[in-house]
Amino acid sequence: MSASIDQAFVKQYQAEVQEAYQRQGSKLRPTVRSKTDVRGASTVFQKVGRGTAGAKARNGVVPVMNLDHTTVECFLQDYYAGDWIDRMDELKINHDERAVVANAGAYALGRKTDELIIAALDAGTREATGTASGTTDNDGLTRAKVLLAFEMLGMADVPDDGQRFAVVGWKQWSELLTIQEFANADYVGDDQLPWKGAQAKRWLGALWIPHSGLTLNGSLRYCYFYHKTAIGHAVASEITTDITWHGDRAAWFVNTMMSQGAVLVDNTGVVRMRAKE
Repeated sequence: MSASIDQAFVKQYQAEVQEAYQRQGSKLRPTVRSKTDVRGASTVFQKVGRGTAGAKARNGVVPVMNLDHTTVECFLQDYYAGDWIDRMDELKINHDERAVVANAGAYALGRKTDELIIAALDAGTREATGTASGTTDNDGLTRAKVLLAFEMLGMADVPDDGQRFAVVGWKQWSELLTIQEFANADYVGDDQLPWKGAQAKRWLGALWIPHSGLTLNGSLRYCYFYHKTAIGHAVASEITTDITWHGDRAAWFVNTMMSQGAVLVDNTGVVRMRAKE
């Protein structure tokens, strides 16, 4: 096998992996604050407190806001997804085994990206539950729960700037479709989504997304209403691929890998909605 064929295989495979990750890999990465090209085992996200404006007398000193600056550290971890592609198997099958393995690796790492972000969301402590609002853990995702979460974000001065998101389980998505205000709203077109071919809707100033990987604690599914800047996602290495030929196995070994991490940056920007399944 010539060297040029080897290079063509590697380049085409890498392109297929990157395309698959961008298309179907992570659903939540576009909804959080992401930092790329990180150097080192960890990075920090800046958290700036709220300032207060004040008056000043003529020729007086301008009042200082004394903004509170804090940092949140995000640790990164390396993740791998590898598999073999047998040279002779490619001659016996009627599908592109290279593309199958490329998609599988990209999807696996995409799910891992979402797992990291969901773990950061789970670190939040604010919850939309209270008898006064008519919300309990014995209910699914009700209109009252959603409106309480919406109210909690507003009362905390979380910006309503088009960067709010809500992620729910598929059962909760079905429950939302029984709410007239949600079901009668126009669906978001593919051209308005940060990814293609996904189920999503805009409601209450947020983009709502169904997701199968949200935490299930007993019979309670953890759903979230949050602002993009409340969660930090860091990338030291994007999806990369290492392909080596093993003559003793007459096969390619394909290793797809990445280095990423996620952390809760601002607790006030995340509200958990517990829904019974």
